Amino acid sequence: MAVHETTEATAARTPNRGLRWLRRNIITIAGLCTLGYLILPNLVVMVFSFNKPNGRFNYQWQRFSTDAWSDPCGVADLCGSLGLSLQIALWATVGATVLGTMIAFALARYRFRARSGVNTLIFLPMAMPEVVMAASLATLFLNMGIQFGFWTILIAHIMFCLSFVVTAVKARVMSMDPRLEQAAQDLYASPVQTFLRVTLPIAAPGIAAGALLSFALSFDDFIITNFNAGSTVTFPMFVWGSAQRGTPVQINVIGTAMFLVAVLCVVMGQLAGARRKRSKRS
Repeated sequence: MAVHETTEATAARTPNRGLRWLRRNIITIAGLCTLGYLILPNLVVMVFSFNKPNGRFNYQWQRFSTDAWSDPCGVADLCGSLGLSLQIALWATVGATVLGTMIAFALARYRFRARSGVNTLIFLPMAMPEVVMAASLATLFLNMGIQFGFWTILIAHIMFCLSFVVTAVKARVMSMDPRLEQAAQDLYASPVQTFLRVTLPIAAPGIAAGALLSFALSFDDFIITNFNAGSTVTFPMFVWGSAQRGTPVQINVIGTAMFLVAVLCVVMGQLAGARRKRSKRS
């Protein structure tokens, strides 16, 4: 009789243990499922970069091959469009980061009449549909008689990347402790020394986040670029055009390489942060 009661009690406790374990780990499970859902398309692209299709479209697995990896520039104009996109993204990142950092410091540190209006205007490119901004910029360039090409794409990219830089840097600047700068000034540091040795290092993570986000958005953009490119072809436009007549495997190779580089940068950043934490503790 006692053995039977013990068995029933154990069976009654088992579902409770399962529910408690699920409650403790539900956030972790949801996070892993979301991460897997986000990474799955990249894994598909990676797998099909080793495919050798029979026709023009790389949508069905045929057989394993490393031909595309051995000749990533085997498709005409692919590497040219890739280099152009990298160049535009780099210059757009520099321009948006410099301008956005100055605007963020001005909005966070100073009071002026149009401050609230500028804050509203800064968020408009983030809330506005891209097609509206693209059409507006195209109309502006046409009315000014500016020829579409590299410079119109660069100006457009700086315009929509600016908001993201301002948002990231402003959040970092507003969280800074002003007593650190006051302490540097009490130790006879000049305004330039205070900015370079105290303010800028503290704001650096926000500036870096805004710069990386600008680079990713500029390189990936298609809608605004398509409206303001003219005959210039960037990598996203090349991919879109190739999809109409057949997607070459080299596109998957480029995408896989960029994904691996991004993952490597994130891992290196996490390792560097963990190393700094260990050095501070020791």
